[in-house]
Amino acid sequence: MRIREVGKLFGGRGPVVTALQDINLDIALGEFVAVVGPSGCGKSTLLRILAGLIPTNSGTVWFGDRKLEGPRHDIGVVFQSPVLFPWRTVLDNVLIPIDVQKLDRKKYLSRARDLINLVGLSEFEQRYPAELSGGMQQRVGIVRALVHDPAMLLMDEPFGALDAMTREHMNVELQRLWMAQSKTILFITHSISEAVFLADRVVVMTPRPGRIAEVLDIDLPRERTLDMMTTPPFGEYVRRIRAHFGTAGVMD
Repeated sequence: MRIREVGKLFGGRGPVVTALQDINLDIALGEFVAVVGPSGCGKSTLLRILAGLIPTNSGTVWFGDRKLEGPRHDIGVVFQSPVLFPWRTVLDNVLIPIDVQKLDRKKYLSRARDLINLVGLSEFEQRYPAELSGGMQQRVGIVRALVHDPAMLLMDEPFGALDAMTREHMNVELQRLWMAQSKTILFITHSISEAVFLADRVVVMTPRPGRIAEVLDIDLPRERTLDMMTTPPFGEYVRRIRAHFGTAGVMD
């Protein structure tokens, strides 16, 4: 994905608000890129643009050799809330993109079950969302976004509503899933430590109007463990990113 000079304005009855300004970024095949920034800096707006859900006011987004002009079947999206249908089982929730796109259910059934097994939910395949924890529901949401084998996955603070311990566990699970599936991921988060733990590169955004302040390469070995979060190299990355926001209390 190539993002060139992207800008986004929001207006209505009140004054025009510049949400994003002059965003330039390349995302390579198979790369894990995290985006961090303070509330209101345009992180989620950028993700919605890259998902083809809203247009830009200026600039262009290229996906492969084509301009992005709307939603695409080969881009999966995971939001903060998994938005599962309560009357459908885990398996049937995972298969929603297959049903919506009118693809061959039988063809994708084994892939759905393989992914459910990969995230440790094989015993819950016939359970309903109300019978799952928050972390388990989010895993179903991630698997649903992957079931039709998209080239890229966009994730908008998918673990933001989870408690700290579950969130750490989900970070480990997501890293494992990404390494197994070789997907390209753009991950929006408020948490600096989460971004450093997961990403190959961290994009640091300024307060509104959102611009890119720095793109930081994270030179930490894979597979990363939670113990690495207490090491000096990890802490140095966190301090460098936090320095963009003035005080330690601005972000997680």
